[in-house]
Amino acid sequence: MSGTLNKVMLIGHLGDQVKMHYFDDKNCVGRFPLATNETYTNKQTNEKVTNTEWHNIVLRNKAAEICEKYLSKGDRVYIEGRLKTRKWQDDKGNDRYSTEIVCTDFTFLTNKNESQMQTSAPAANNQNDNDQAADLPF
Repeated sequence: MSGTLNKVMLIGHLGDQVKMHYFDDKNCVGRFPLATNETYTNKQTNEKVTNTEWHNIVLRNKAAEICEKYLSKGDRVYIEGRLKTRKWQDDKGNDRYSTEIVCTDFTFLTNKNESQMQTSAPAANNQNDNDQAADLPF
């Protein structure tokens, strides 16, 4: 064993549709934000507190196309992959860094019936899409 491990396992909800980028006839990349939640009770105030963490998920080629076809905003999904940090420059020439999860495996956890019920929900439930993700148990 080499003594190192770079592995990430997440269960969360899509924060947006899968965004596709095509490079040539064969290659493409899909990206989407994934929300995971941590809930605990504040011992001083006895209030329930929920913290949402956002993860940038990256998929390549066939995996990206499958996710684009079958996943929708709000769907629950299991993601397995590895961390990768990219360095890039913004418009002002400053170095910036982005940490992403490069997906190597995934499992859809929202079945079709749940997904259809979510999309047919009244518009009043969609006040703030980020707040909605924060209320979910994962």
